[in-house]
Amino acid sequence: MEPTRAASFPFVPPTTPPLVIDRTEGVWLITSDGTRILDAGAGAVVTNIGHGRPEVIEAATRALSKIDYVVPLWATENRVALVEELTEHWLPDGFSRASFFCGGSESVDAAVRCARMFHVSNDEPDRWKVIGRDVSYHGSTLSGLSVGGHDRRRAGLEPLLREHPKSGWLDPDALAKVVELEGPETISCFIGEPINGASGGAMVPPDGYWRSVEEVCRANGILLVVDEVMTGLGRLGRRWGYEHFGIRPDIIVGGKGLSGGYAPMGGMYAADTVTDTIAAAGNGLMYFTFSGADLTCAISLEVLRIMRAEGLVERAAEMGGLLRRRLDEELGDHPNVSDVRGLGLLQGIELVDGTGQPFPRSVEFAQAVAGQAIGRGLWVYPCGSGPVDDALLIAPPFTISAEEIELLVSTLAASITAAADGVA
Repeated sequence: MEPTRAASFPFVPPTTPPLVIDRTEGVWLITSDGTRILDAGAGAVVTNIGHGRPEVIEAATRALSKIDYVVPLWATENRVALVEELTEHWLPDGFSRASFFCGGSESVDAAVRCARMFHVSNDEPDRWKVIGRDVSYHGSTLSGLSVGGHDRRRAGLEPLLREHPKSGWLDPDALAKVVELEGPETISCFIGEPINGASGGAMVPPDGYWRSVEEVCRANGILLVVDEVMTGLGRLGRRWGYEHFGIRPDIIVGGKGLSGGYAPMGGMYAADTVTDTIAAAGNGLMYFTFSGADLTCAISLEVLRIMRAEGLVERAAEMGGLLRRRLDEELGDHPNVSDVRGLGLLQGIELVDGTGQPFPRSVEFAQAVAGQAIGRGLWVYPCGSGPVDDALLIAPPFTISAEEIELLVSTLAASITAAADGVA
């Protein structure tokens, strides 16, 4: 593809043409000139079963040959089968309902609305506030940006956002203080990622943090919402990320890995105590036009079946352990790495200058590392917001091999060094 054609694609005109991908296979992105790029970011932490699986293509073809569009209220075989797959094999006991959307942002928006509708149905109309965290990201809808704390992605949009209260990320006692200050009778839910993703580079909370959060929520009638858009469906080496911390949510938000990147798909799942209360009051939850399309349900169903058949959740735990060991060995003493952290196949690298301090934001160091990595045949996901300005997410498909992990780590180390040399 000519660079001028590629440059016509971004909505905001770019200074340089975007990367052009011709095809994908396994853990590789392949450009039109045949260059192979190891997809160590799973795109945007999406791809789990690997690229180019013929079983998924066949499932999509079968679905589209029978049904194109039907309104989201009606049942189809693929819609019902996906709910059955999730409730039988993936969701915790007491979760028998699922609602599907076009991605994580829509799913978070639905979760916020669901929590609010629960309290309205429970005759508690004053409960509307959503407590988020100061280091967080919950999607690009106005509701998601309002409850999130990603300053880079909120920038310029602040007048449009509702200011919901925020709890401190590193302080397990912060939530109780916020609840007392705001008044528990005004709070609908608390939302958080089990470990955070785009806002801080796979930051793992301190011991006891999530149990403390759950205790405060239960004591004050606040619904506990876990945002598993990045962390769910095996990414952390368990079905759901919250399982690492011994808690039980009221609402689970999932996306990304639900369809493995083969279709735009997200999900919102609520405990029966939530959905039964809404139903008893005669209320409901509005859908989006393309919520739970039959085609995307068929694709997601096949992805989840492959995950189970091939033991890919367990593989994510195994390969995540190997990836973490190799990152620690190669980058633990690197002068531009202050921390390596994460769980399973969601590992984060926090980046700093040679003195251990953050680079000025104008340097965009994480982006510079990602650029150096692309030039060396590796894609990693640059991220960060205050107070973690520059970080990388390392989140390859679950099918990655040990040899490919070795290539990933050595290439990443060289890319960080080259980016730092370029700043000096």
